[in-house]
Amino acid sequence: MSAEEAAAQQQQQQVGGDPAPAPESQQLQQQQDPPTYRCLVLTGHGGYDKVKLQVKKGLPALAKGDVLVRVKACGLNFADLMARQGLYDRLPPPPVTPGMECSGVLEALGEGVQERRVGDKVLVLHRCGLWQELVAVPANHTFLMPEGMSFEEAAAIPVNYISAYMMLFDFGNLRPHQSVLVHMAAGGVGIAAAQLCKTVEDVTVFGTASASKHEVISQGGVTHAIDYRSRDYVEEVRKLSPKGVDIVLDPLGGSDTQKAFNLLKPMGRVITYGAANLLTGPKKNLLAMAKMWYNQFSISALSLMQSTKGVCGFHLGYLDVESELVSSAMSKLLELYGQGKIEPRVDSTYHFEQVGDAMRRMQERRNIGKVILLPEPKKEEEAKKEEPKSEKTEETKKEEN
Repeated sequence: MSAEEAAAQQQQQQVGGDPAPAPESQQLQQQQDPPTYRCLVLTGHGGYDKVKLQVKKGLPALAKGDVLVRVKACGLNFADLMARQGLYDRLPPPPVTPGMECSGVLEALGEGVQERRVGDKVLVLHRCGLWQELVAVPANHTFLMPEGMSFEEAAAIPVNYISAYMMLFDFGNLRPHQSVLVHMAAGGVGIAAAQLCKTVEDVTVFGTASASKHEVISQGGVTHAIDYRSRDYVEEVRKLSPKGVDIVLDPLGGSDTQKAFNLLKPMGRVITYGAANLLTGPKKNLLAMAKMWYNQFSISALSLMQSTKGVCGFHLGYLDVESELVSSAMSKLLELYGQGKIEPRVDSTYHFEQVGDAMRRMQERRNIGKVILLPEPKKEEEAKKEEPKSEKTEETKKEEN
């Protein structure tokens, strides 16, 4: 037998028959070094140091209908900040891996998966557990990435854009010539909402954000930018629209929900979807919680009828079993992306080692757009560079002290 025939026979055995035995030293190496993957783990409730980088051994187990995803980018959300402080009830108790959205490449398919292929680039939306290099999730929680979309953009879409889309169009019934008040207009949901409003004819968008962010949000679709730190946003909206607005997207909670309701025109809708007023520092603030509870908006059915206004509550975390509803919204969003009508704005990217810095940036409201986490390790040359020190707000300094 020639050398070429022997090589061909060996290749055939490895593909179609019994695999060729590995050398003893290689077998021993495989036994000693099982596969590992990096992940972020919430070890307890508290400050930024409670989220730690760990290494897990083995591979995530694939159940029937699952796919294995090699994660390339993860999204950071306000819910993750609240979860770190113990204020988000959809995350299991620590120790647990957070993360509700990511993007990556399929590496393996579980039993019964027909609609996906190994090598597919996907977006992922899941209840938690996505801040890992490898994740096993149900195939119907993944969505194919369009051509030309980066992994960072893909990780910026699921939570923010699905939330904005469902609030504006499913709850809000947004139509031409209406007006919308968007709080935290420079955040992920805020930017998504402004872009989606631009897809409807002649919609006026009022957006609250610090003055330094006004130019960016105005370019992104906000008609009237309002500096909530130096001006009363209620007065500013009334000056420009004495009758009020048709829709208010309220991520703040507390007394701001009451203000939102008062700003509505007849037939208007306030859609509350968060409690950002609870986050006053890196750790849980009992005074802020008491203030939120005391000022919590409440209204009777009779008062709603007499005012001819609507109040809606939205929480994407509780829609994790409504796969058809979520998939429908995602399909429409990816179509809008393909048409160039929406474009995720990535504010910054941080490696897993820098998760504390990433969380601080969002909690101090310094981001304009989405903060992204990267599972891959920092390159050695990057690690040697001195990280710029973040400028802490006075409020945060007091809280840490």
